Amino acid sequence: MRIKLLIASADKDYTGHLSNRILEYHADSIEVSVCTSPECLPELLSTRTFDAALLERPFIECTDISAVRLPLLLWTEDEIDDGARVGPQKIRKYQKVSAMVAEVLEKYAKVSADKRGFELDKAQITAMWSPTGGVGKTSVALAYAAKKASEGKKTLYLNLEAFSSVPVYFAENGKSISAIFEMLDNSEGNVGMLIQGLRKFDGETGVAYFRGPENFDDINILSTENVKALVEACAGATEELVVDMSCLCDERARHIFERADRVLIVTDASITAQTKLLQFTAQHHIFERIKDKAVLVANKGATLASPPTGVVITLPLVRSVDASVVYKTLSGCSFEV
Repeated sequence: MRIKLLIASADKDYTGHLSNRILEYHADSIEVSVCTSPECLPELLSTRTFDAALLERPFIECTDISAVRLPLLLWTEDEIDDGARVGPQKIRKYQKVSAMVAEVLEKYAKVSADKRGFELDKAQITAMWSPTGGVGKTSVALAYAAKKASEGKKTLYLNLEAFSSVPVYFAENGKSISAIFEMLDNSEGNVGMLIQGLRKFDGETGVAYFRGPENFDDINILSTENVKALVEACAGATEELVVDMSCLCDERARHIFERADRVLIVTDASITAQTKLLQFTAQHHIFERIKDKAVLVANKGATLASPPTGVVITLPLVRSVDASVVYKTLSGCSFEV
């Protein structure tokens, strides 16, 4: 699903720059049109429909814009802010295009009556899990995501750990994934559209991600139904979805295991990791249900004497204190078996 966006400004240099940047980087979520003359706007609105519009004040004052679901006033700091004037929501005219697009999509998600969001079941879902911490699960998850992105796949990394690792690897600017969590329990709004608005892109690897939760409770109070809705919405917005899971094996984890196309179980050579892995594979019924799609990842150069599954990927030990260096190095490894 793409929203139809109109940019209405007499500044042709501005409209040209903005529309070109949107077409270049956000064509998967926005279809853009331009109007540079207030006199031409009424005829344009009579012949075409728009989901959202960015309009300078003269364009708003010259015609009826009620048919536009989300009209937004392009506003600059040198304008006098007349708080008593009733009109469209404001959006800052001069800002980073990516930030403006995110704001437009977020605002539209809240007013959209279309619950479909994006085509479901689009993504290949890979779940990353380990029964113990410290084995490098997140490094492997990001390496796998970067590998898929390098192969030309639109790849989204979704971190569902109890304590998010996102700040370790990515810039933490903009709004957090907590805004998506809030909409999951709300009968109004379009979660898929909000995902498109809040996702960020790592410039080096091309991997899309979300800023971490505002606080610890935001992710830990999610219900199983919330997690189901979140995974489905994310799967509908990309081609490859990599879910970095908590080490717990609760109902939320069971759903992700069963929904995933592939489950990578990460371990290393430590006694703790081996003991907990053995407990999971030998004593937990869920392993029998996912065994056919489970792949064991022996990280940090581990050699496993008696692997619980015959499908094993062995990754080398990368000696670096920089977590980003570790995952980017591992992204050059093969994840095929």
